[in-house]
Amino acid sequence: MTSTLGSAVRPHQKRWGRTARWRGWLWVLPALLMYGFFVLRPLLLTVQYSLYRWNGIGAARWVGLDNYVTVFTDRDLLKIIANAFILIIFFSFVPVVLGLVVASLVRRIATGPAGAMVRTVLFLPQVIPLVAAGIAWSWMMSGSGLVNQVLRAVGLGSITRPWLGEFDTALPAVGVIGAWVMLGLCTILLVTGMSKIDPSLYEAARMDGAGSIREFFAVTLPSLRQEIGICLTVTVIAALASFDIVYISTSGGPGIETTVPGLEIYRLAFSQRQVGLASALGVVLMLLVLVCVLPIQRLTRGEKP
Repeated sequence: MTSTLGSAVRPHQKRWGRTARWRGWLWVLPALLMYGFFVLRPLLLTVQYSLYRWNGIGAARWVGLDNYVTVFTDRDLLKIIANAFILIIFFSFVPVVLGLVVASLVRRIATGPAGAMVRTVLFLPQVIPLVAAGIAWSWMMSGSGLVNQVLRAVGLGSITRPWLGEFDTALPAVGVIGAWVMLGLCTILLVTGMSKIDPSLYEAARMDGAGSIREFFAVTLPSLRQEIGICLTVTVIAALASFDIVYISTSGGPGIETTVPGLEIYRLAFSQRQVGLASALGVVLMLLVLVCVLPIQRLTRGEKP
């Protein structure tokens, strides 16, 4: 009797499971269609366009991998790609390192309403539109801007200059803007991660005679591996795909000193009408993002690279 009931129930459960599975797919189908149309389709078209020489209007001519050869052999394009990697230092490593320091100080010192106010102030750059941030920093870094006024006030007038207008300082100046924008996000993520650490770990470290620095490296840093991975992932993508800040603050100048792949793709496609070359550079940029981000994800999950 029991086996008969079991055999009758199992087919019903299987049918119910299949029905629930199809219902689940139906719920996500609209999102999948939107993702396919607005993300996957443009991605495939970009790969297709990268194999042609096309001005966006007339007939396209098949050139195979010639556009990719141009990307990897043209000195200007290689410098533009190198600029993006230099910005990773400012957009990623500087905000993460400073974020760890600031988050540790916020956790120890700023508690209660003061801590909430500090977090709000630090997160403000994420709320301000990048266009507005670029304009404000362009004014502050101009020849008569706030940065130079402060330097003159403290007796360092000899080093004042238009920071965004000189070949030697333009790219680091753009990097400083990016570091300022990303610092708040990294700090908030790290503060949140620190709040999840078991207090007993700190108590055990203090009982072993650990000071603040040793406590940070032995307890705090290992516990924040996932949060650091998220910060690095977000900021590396922001550095490689940067456009807004560079376009507003320097427009890629002087020369191509601050030109980044995102800005060059825009110029090639819409100003110079080289849609195929712009698409090839876009595909290369996507691959560079994956090459940089995937090892970070694996390392922060404890996997071998």
